[in-house]
Amino acid sequence: MIGTLLGLFGEASTLHLALETTLIGAVVYLYFTRKENKDTRVKLTEKQKDELIAEWVPEPLVPETPQDHPVLNPRYVEGKMTKYAKYDGKEYLNMATSNFLGFVGEKRIEDVAKKTIFKYGVGSCGPRGFYGTVDVHLDLEKELADFFGCEEAVLYSYGFATIASAIPAYAKRGDIVFADKGVNFAIQKGLQASRARVEWFEHNDMDDLERLLKLQEERDKKDPKKAAKVRRFMVVEGLYANTGSICPLPKLMEFKWKYKVRIFIDESFSFGVLGKTGRGGFALSFSPATYPCFEITANLLTIKSGTRFTN
Repeated sequence: MIGTLLGLFGEASTLHLALETTLIGAVVYLYFTRKENKDTRVKLTEKQKDELIAEWVPEPLVPETPQDHPVLNPRYVEGKMTKYAKYDGKEYLNMATSNFLGFVGEKRIEDVAKKTIFKYGVGSCGPRGFYGTVDVHLDLEKELADFFGCEEAVLYSYGFATIASAIPAYAKRGDIVFADKGVNFAIQKGLQASRARVEWFEHNDMDDLERLLKLQEERDKKDPKKAAKVRRFMVVEGLYANTGSICPLPKLMEFKWKYKVRIFIDESFSFGVLGKTGRGGFALSFSPATYPCFEITANLLTIKSGTRFTN
């Protein structure tokens, strides 16, 4: 038995020694043969290199553009960008403009603009933050407030900033905003800046909005102490820029009073379009005496904002 075991160990040692010897030999062989390998690459002279470089023609980064391609032969609209545009000598109805109120090309506006330039001068821009408030700013604010039946109006120098800054001026972290899914980009950025909790309801779907309002009402009943500190807002557009649909304002006003929710209405596209006198969605749905467009009370707030496009 002992002899058998010694024989097995002896065989194992022999095999182990043979394997190690083979591996060491392979490593030595590879080491020396690698050093002996010579560089077989062809070495070119400087003259040959210059000749190859001179013969090389790089492939274009982009394919060849035909000379009759529209990009190389742009066409231009002639004259003023009014509701009609002249293109290649022909007059077309301009469907690609925000000047739907026809301000561009209106002689009365052009005459006043010329007088204003001569009186106040003209620069690269005209924000009040750059040049200060002048009488025309205050006069226009008063005229707008009177026209819309408002207590006051505030002018912004940039339309995008109007609603985008008005929302975070009132809504803050911890507040709740019920917003239509179809609102424009400026409203979306204002909602982001407010850091309030946003509850999105389907576009112009008052049933979906009321469902969310009821859910919030139930949460408020469970924690009335917290609810007393939370402000609630609805954010809609009078005439939606993305869809062209009109918001159901009477229903929204009903929810405003029923659920004690403040409301922001962006009427950038409805000013001058909705209502008999162009006062927007409120004028279309209500009389100014019943629902003033800018209304602040102890618990309820309605803010109406908008922009006028002329390009």
